[in-house]
Amino acid sequence: MREPSSVGFEANGVVSPTPIPPQPLLERLKDYGQEDAFALWDELTPDERHSLVKDIESLDLSRIDRIIRCSLRSQGLPTAAIEPVPESSVSTVEDRTQEERERWWKMGLKAISDCKVAVLLLSGGQGTRLGSADPKGCFNIGLPSGKSLFQLQAEKILCVQRLAAQANESSASSVQIHWYIMTSPFTDEATRKFFESHKYFGLEAEQVTFFQQGTIPCVSKDGRFIMETPYRVAKSPDGNGGVYSALKYSKLLEDMASKGIKYIDCYGVDNALVRVADPTFIGYFIDKGVAAAAKVVRKAYPQEKVGVFVRRGKGGPLTVVEYSELDPSLASAVNQATGRLRFCWSNVCLHMFTLDFLNQVANGLEKDSVYHLAEKKIPSIHGYTTGLKLEQFIFDAFPYAPTTALFEVLREEEFAPVKNANGSNYDTPDSAKLLVLRLHTRWVVAAGGFLTHSVPLYATGVEVSPLCSYAGENLEPICRGRTFHAPCEITF
Repeated sequence: MREPSSVGFEANGVVSPTPIPPQPLLERLKDYGQEDAFALWDELTPDERHSLVKDIESLDLSRIDRIIRCSLRSQGLPTAAIEPVPESSVSTVEDRTQEERERWWKMGLKAISDCKVAVLLLSGGQGTRLGSADPKGCFNIGLPSGKSLFQLQAEKILCVQRLAAQANESSASSVQIHWYIMTSPFTDEATRKFFESHKYFGLEAEQVTFFQQGTIPCVSKDGRFIMETPYRVAKSPDGNGGVYSALKYSKLLEDMASKGIKYIDCYGVDNALVRVADPTFIGYFIDKGVAAAAKVVRKAYPQEKVGVFVRRGKGGPLTVVEYSELDPSLASAVNQATGRLRFCWSNVCLHMFTLDFLNQVANGLEKDSVYHLAEKKIPSIHGYTTGLKLEQFIFDAFPYAPTTALFEVLREEEFAPVKNANGSNYDTPDSAKLLVLRLHTRWVVAAGGFLTHSVPLYATGVEVSPLCSYAGENLEPICRGRTFHAPCEITF
């Protein structure tokens, strides 16, 4: 028979109960004002008591207490005045020359062929807004090919590897972009199984690494743990900014260094037009010699629900203000000289970082205990109750950057978000599908192809396989003089 545990002891596989909660653990909970976690102890079965103790023991109570207190204390405090980011600080589409784009493209392909580039995919969270139980990346948005978001992104990696090998006269097998995929406890198993069942979409299994972001307890407005069940604390993923600590504790920053990786392309899974490992953006980033960079699109209208890049204070650090935090008068303010919105540079979660900077952020954000608070309906022992989820965001790193660059892209070419279920007003699978089909139709026509269609053209189009073309290049041999009946997929 084993020694008695804090909950009781096991004999022949049966857990014997103890009449009171384990005192050392209860005292620690009292120190942090969380003793209510044991409020229903007397009503629990022995197995449930065992589960509750294990759940509480898994929490770093001192760290969590620090995060809760600092985050609640910062709520509602005035922040430094914000200033718009001037257009002169942004590489705008209209200011870039063809020569610059070609030079950056070649620089990016060279870095890829030298295996200095990795791709970091943010695919955690809980993915509830799409109305699907599957991770977002498994989602088929309704393209003619029926491909999932994961497959579209994997095939873009395959395509750009091939382009880099061709441009630098390397063997195809020697050029490999490592793909680091952050999941959450809610998406990890399903994501791994999806990749395995699809044979990694043509990639080598060893070039794909999965790792999990952390979770953090959901709390009431006074900072107390919300209990999901009488024997389990309600938890939620710690936000896409949790990627920094997850990389640190998974030892993946060291893994990147061992592979010779210097530049990391980071993006969110829910963008059907994302240009994964975009050579032009990589080349621009290297050319500027900055620690961090972001692609931005111009805000479509003042109330658009996107965060915007700003400067905190006069000449202060670059950061992002969420749409919910931006005063309506500032959101609609217009630059009289240009006629454009003053706060116009939308953050669309397309970033580049150096490995050195990721190391700096992984240590810096861990010390900064202020998390964003999101008021949500939390499943609890009392049904769904209003509470707070605590999150860090990927853009929380930007104030740490000694040097930053912003790179404007056109939303119709690179931003097709998939956030809400069909039937919503915006950012649905259907709206993303149409953006993909319309862009690819423009590519085909520019390459000399023709389209016929049985439904209005604005509601359909053609899909170009990423294995054929990364960004509209090399389509003339496939398309010139040919007629395609939309909707269809164009492949080799």
